[in-house]
Order: sequence, then C-alpha cells, then structure tokens
Amino acid sequence: MITRFSRGALPAAVAAALLAGCTSSAGTTGAATGTASPAATTGTPSAAPTPTATPTPTPKPTGEADPALKPFYGQQIAWAPCADDPATDKVDESTVQCGRLKVPLDYAHPAGDTLEVAVVRNPAVKQDQRVGSLLLNPGGPGGSGVAMVKRNPTRFEGPLHDRFDTVGFDPRGVGETTPLSCLDDRTRDEWSTTDAPGADHGKVLADACQAKYGKVLPFVGTRNTARDMDVLRAALGDKKLNYLGMSYGTYLGSLYAEEFPDRVGRVVLDGAVDPSVPLVQHNIAQYAAFERSLKAFAADCTGKNPCPLGKDPDKAADKLADFLDGLKEKPLTTASGRKLTANAAWTAVIDGLYGDEQGWESLRNDIGWAMLRDKGDYLLARADSANNRDKDGRYAVSADAYTAIHCADGATDVPTGEALQAAYAEMAAKAPLLTRHEPSLAVFDPDCRAWPFRSTEKAHPIVSKSDATIVVVGSTGDAATPYASAEKLTAQLGKAVLLTREGEGHTGYGWSACIRTAVDTYLVDGTVPAAGTRCASDPAQ
Repeated sequence: MITRFSRGALPAAVAAALLAGCTSSAGTTGAATGTASPAATTGTPSAAPTPTATPTPTPKPTGEADPALKPFYGQQIAWAPCADDPATDKVDESTVQCGRLKVPLDYAHPAGDTLEVAVVRNPAVKQDQRVGSLLLNPGGPGGSGVAMVKRNPTRFEGPLHDRFDTVGFDPRGVGETTPLSCLDDRTRDEWSTTDAPGADHGKVLADACQAKYGKVLPFVGTRNTARDMDVLRAALGDKKLNYLGMSYGTYLGSLYAEEFPDRVGRVVLDGAVDPSVPLVQHNIAQYAAFERSLKAFAADCTGKNPCPLGKDPDKAADKLADFLDGLKEKPLTTASGRKLTANAAWTAVIDGLYGDEQGWESLRNDIGWAMLRDKGDYLLARADSANNRDKDGRYAVSADAYTAIHCADGATDVPTGEALQAAYAEMAAKAPLLTRHEPSLAVFDPDCRAWPFRSTEKAHPIVSKSDATIVVVGSTGDAATPYASAEKLTAQLGKAVLLTREGEGHTGYGWSACIRTAVDTYLVDGTVPAAGTRCASDPAQ
C-alpha cells in the first residue's frame, strides 16, 4: 500500500521528481462575491437621510448547491466488470467494477472543459446490511486508489467489505485520471540514481510537463480533488462521505472536511499530515523522524548476528551513513551492470524504514550484502521499487503526480534568503546523517521554485465546522508522518479523537489488530473510540 506523504522522503526520490504544478483560482477556497448597491434612503427633503445597512452579499453557492454543478452531482456511473490484467495472474480484476466520473476541469468555470476520474468499486458482501460506500485513498500524493482496490480486492475482507462498497479512485494526475509522466525512462533512470543532480533539472522537468500537460496542470491539486470526491459521493448515492485516508490521504480528507463540513460522515485519517505546516517545515520534521528511525534500526542491528554495522549501538548509524555516502566515490556494480550509487542506496534504506521492526531483518540482510560482499543488487532493487521502476526499466505512469500535487498545494511557501539559510541549518541540526548527502534535495522535496503555475493555496490550520467526530490515527514510531502531526491535526479538527499505535512503521491500520478493530467498529457502527485509546502493534510472526 502506498502511504507515503513524501514519495521517498529522501534524496533519491527527490532527484527523480524536481518541481511541480500549481492550481489556478479553481484551487482556492474563497467564494466569489458581488458588490451590493446601497439600499435607498427615506425621509423628507428637510430631514437628514436615515442610514440604512448595506446588505450582506449573498455567497456564491458551492458544491451540490451550485446550479452549475447539478449535472455533475446528478450523474450515474456506468459500472462494468474491470478488465482482467494478465500480468497479475494471482488476481482477477474482473471481480470488481470499473467506471468513470465526469467532473469540471475548473470548478470556477464548470461549463468549460471536463475530465474523467477513474473509479473502481468492490460491492459489499452483505448487501442487506450495507452501510454505504467507503472511499479510500492510499497516500502519495500519487497513490492510485483504483490499483489499491483492483490489485487486492480482499484487502478489507471482514466487517468493512461485508458492510461497505469499498471504492477506490484516482485523483487528478494519478493512475488512470489524466496521469502525469513528463520524462522518458532513460532520463528518469539517470535522475533517480545520480549523486550530482544537475542545476537545470527543475527547468527541464517544468518545460517537459508544461509542454505535455499545460492545460491540466493549473487544476491539479488536493482541493480540486476534494471537490471531485464530493461529486463522487453524490454519484454513489451517499448523503455523507465515509472515508479512510492514509498518509497524504489524511490531508485530502482534512480539506474535504473544511470544504464540505455538512457532508462529513465517518472519516478515518491514518498517518496524519499537519496541514498547518509549510512543506519545507514538514520535510524537516520528517527527516528528523527518519533519522531517529535510522538510529533505532542501526542500534537494533548490533544486537543481531550477523550485523554489518558492528556491535556498538552508539556508532552503528554513523557507520551505515559513512558507507552509503562512500558510494558517491565507489559505487557498487550489480549483475545487471547498473550501479548502486549513494543516491539509490539511501533511497533503499529509508524506504525500508517505512515498515515496522518485522521488516528490519530483510533490510539488514540487504545492507549486509552490499557492505560485506560488495553486492548492491538487493539495495538497488529496493530503490527501484521505491521509485516505481519495473525490471524492464519502465517507470509507472503518473510518475510526476507527487511533484505536481505537492507544488499545487504549497508553491507559495517556498523559502528564500535568510529563511532558506535557516531551513538548511535546522535540517542539518535535526537530521545530520540523512542530509549531509545532499542537503538541498532534503529541503526542497520537491522543488517548486521554477514551476510556472502558482495558486493561492497555502499551509493553514484546518477549520471544519462539521458535527461529525473524525478519528485520527497516529503511530509513535512513524517517520513519514511523525506522531506529533497526528496530535496537531486532532486539535485542529476540533471534534476529533486520536487513536494511538505504539511502534515503528508508517500508518497504523496495517500494523495492529487493535487499531483495525477500533477503526472497523467506528466505520461500521459509528462507535467512536474512547479518547486516549492506545494500541500495541501486532507481534512478530
């Protein structure tokens, strides 16, 4: 399950994704208003005019109340069995249903161009006890909800699949919804492994994306996707939105709650992002959390046999970082002839820290093959997986959605001058091992500075007037979305409860039966977990 907020949250992923797209006025929150004429005054010629209050302008209706959007909200999705993919011989995709949802390209001008959102539905097993639809977002930005349901239709077997139609959709720019992929595979191969990213990478990517997707990029962004999600809610026949969002999907869910508070149903936000924090500050907090996880992994290694990092837990992390950085000068050759560079090796190691302690043995072995046997094949395979590269050298479609969506959501928050120097200093102080490799790529993850599209969207505390109680899930050892972010999002949402998982790894639902039970019960029955509930992670198998 893709649940990353930053696609790799590390140098290699950044080098492959420099820059992004920004929304136009369709991605802003302000409703259009007109200027009202003063009311007429009354009185006699000899008397002073009686002051009369200027009427408050009537806000432009939004969402389902906007007459211009009625055709979109009233549509019915034509469902049909999905085409079976012969490449996935263990899964029959035709067991679930595929459809398309028409939405405006620009919500400020709904009579103009449209685009189609790819949607997939796995109908509830117990239709006579069906609660409704449960929309899913696996994270990213760039994760495909369609693939999430199609490739593993049994993922939510049990209470959720029994009582809900589980519905995945691809946000704008992702998967089968106007996928964004601006570079050829050879260029992407070079960028994802190079230890010396070119200063012109941002300009090259910006030009390529503008040439291929210039008409769409101004309208790619999370707020427009939240609006698409409300149209989908209505087309599915649900009065309120039931939703499970992971990692970046928590930001999407938060914006939905802000924009459509009266449509919030049972919503779970797992692996929470703090929407009040600009992207650079998020990156600093995230790298600091990964640094902590790296040290925890390295210290744990020293108690195992064998461990390529020695027996001193205070020196193990430095030894690993020295080895990884040393690949800049002496990359390892793999059986394929490709090189394991420092960039690729860091990608592999940090990607391994998205999992919990149960995955550390595999990561430890892969590092051992590289450090003790000079074989980088396993770490390179990890890096390829993190960068969505298949064995034939092809990269996944929507490879640049991560960049485009991030920058659409925060292109106005790019630091310069003294603020930039302060960000570099703070990053170096909080994550010295991870960021000494290439500090600029850690701060700008991704780099929106040269992108031609801009919006007014800014990081801000979420203000939702919903009466519904939202459940936020945070994991104490989550490096990709640190636990403090879950605490802050819970406080911002007002009527929300925090459900805590104790342990390493990104998000909570997949790592704890206790979390799954609490979330499933809330979604199915509406029973809100008690405030302060804490859950243990699943024991090692």
